[in-house]
Amino acid sequence: MAKLPALCLCLLIFSSKTWCIAKPSTDETALQNNIEYACPLVDCSKFLQPGCPCFEPDNRMNHASVAMNVFYQRNGRNKWNCDFNNSGLITLTDPSYGGCVFE
Repeated sequence: MAKLPALCLCLLIFSSKTWCIAKPSTDETALQNNIEYACPLVDCSKFLQPGCPCFEPDNRMNHASVAMNVFYQRNGRNKWNCDFNNSGLITLTDPSYGGCVFE
């Protein structure tokens, strides 16, 4: 199999859909801070209320990841939009689950 030039490989990676989630090692305080930062800017009441598909599981890791991703998507998917004081992680794997579809 022929090797792709580095430029082509980079274009493949950076043209792919990406999502922002909380790093699994993030502590509860940082997760709460991320929710409090992102939610006023993206109106989490539309997707993080009981009965909404992304509300469950009802924990900070999930809620922070959902809020952080909406913020990231709506602000141009730039790496700095997923920093969240070094607690954000950009992933190429769609984190959607059940009825919760990550943008």
